[in-house]
Amino acid sequence: MSEFSTSQTVPPLYIVSGGAGAVGEQVARLTLSQFEGAEVPLIIVPNVRDLNQITEVVTQAAQNNGTILHTLMEPVLRRELMRLAREMGVAEIDLVGSVLSRLATVLQKEPIGKPGLYQPRRSTYFERLEAIEYTVAHDDGNKPHELHQADIVLVGISRVGKTPLSMYLAVLGWKVANVPLVRDIPLPETLFQIDRRRVIGLIVEAEQIAARRRWRQRRMGVNLGGTYTNLEAAHEEVEWARQTFRKNGWTTIDVTDKSIEESADEIICLISRRLSTPS
Repeated sequence: MSEFSTSQTVPPLYIVSGGAGAVGEQVARLTLSQFEGAEVPLIIVPNVRDLNQITEVVTQAAQNNGTILHTLMEPVLRRELMRLAREMGVAEIDLVGSVLSRLATVLQKEPIGKPGLYQPRRSTYFERLEAIEYTVAHDDGNKPHELHQADIVLVGISRVGKTPLSMYLAVLGWKVANVPLVRDIPLPETLFQIDRRRVIGLIVEAEQIAARRRWRQRRMGVNLGGTYTNLEAAHEEVEWARQTFRKNGWTTIDVTDKSIEESADEIICLISRRLSTPS
């Protein structure tokens, strides 16, 4: 494993994999492309097979204030990495755990837990990378002229969770664009030209919207304006969003208190059912 130089000012991102680490590296590079000028050291840790390797990488990440992005298929190694990361205060991002868990429930069988089995299915692999790349490039209203290429378009006011839900769906292979709903800023015309069955309006209760916005304001250390975090204003904005969705015939999904997995399941079932029948 490559040693990280302590002279670096930006903490590294460790890509930990039981295989070559290509999927984790691709996700990292696609995401970093959205931060212009940012140079984050990527340390690929491939072919992880035993607990000693896990201990080594978590220890090094703790020393360097690094973040671990992992795609470990072997459940014992994945659990041990997550446990050690918690103990050492290391941030870790599991790209496959929630997907494996969900599929195990749906299929009613346990995953094999071996790395490298995706090789015979390289077309699916590249399709997922394409979905992730599209979703990253079309976050927060970017490239509205390409909305017709999306499988799903999420619309919602600030802090409803459009971006994390979009990325989760992308990892599952869906091309997702998300469009912010902001008063006094017109929605892109292309949004009204695509199949409205693909457009989903997201709603979160006003109390949670206001709380999330206050948290964001504290984290950023800037004042984003009194109405941004005001509860009464949030109530008005949520109601305005509902009216906008009804007016345009877009399905509304309330994601209050729902996990990303639950919200994604609901959207996938809805979109899959619609696209299986003619418009």
